[in-house]
Amino acid sequence: MATLEELTDRIRRAAAAGDGLGRTVKLDLKGEGVIHVDGAAVTNDDRPADLTVSVSRSDLVKLGKGELDPMRAVMTGRLKLSDMGVAMGLMPQVKALFEKAV
Repeated sequence: MATLEELTDRIRRAAAAGDGLGRTVKLDLKGEGVIHVDGAAVTNDDRPADLTVSVSRSDLVKLGKGELDPMRAVMTGRLKLSDMGVAMGLMPQVKALFEKAV
């Protein structure tokens, strides 16, 4: 399984190659660290964001591979979102970012 550093680097490359999210997103990997995405700037700094996604590193990988349905993950508590409205607006971009990161 990819380390925090590997995931951060993959997300950094994907963010640099994409259109950006238009909002800041923080991936809280439940005690394993954070990945903060602000346009093409991707760091492991724990800073405030428009949307915080709390998910385990293994579930993040499963989401990216399409092995875990995002809505099912939310319903079962495996994925927590700080703002459902922001999350729904960013769903396609975040999904594409996760897919490129794994």
